[in-house]
Amino acid sequence: MSIDKDTAARVAKLARIKVEEEALPALAQEFNTILGFIEQLNEVDVEGVEPMTSVTPQKLKRRVDEVTDGDQQDKALSNAPDAREGFFAVPKVVE
Repeated sequence: MSIDKDTAARVAKLARIKVEEEALPALAQEFNTILGFIEQLNEVDVEGVEPMTSVTPQKLKRRVDEVTDGDQQDKALSNAPDAREGFFAVPKVVE
């Protein structure tokens, strides 16, 4: 696939990037370089290779899921300008 000047202009317009007319050939060449690299990646045989999220195998540290400072509803609502029935009361914004 090859990107020409008109296609580069269309991509720039869709991306809402202002590109001067004289810069369009260079932009088209950059797109072609990127697409060429993608074509090279498509030629790599990845059969049997497991997907990974990092180049080094890592396990995320896990912690015990326990409540440490819950049951503070009264304290949280103490500074509320308007609290009703244990909830923050806010003015109606939709009619």
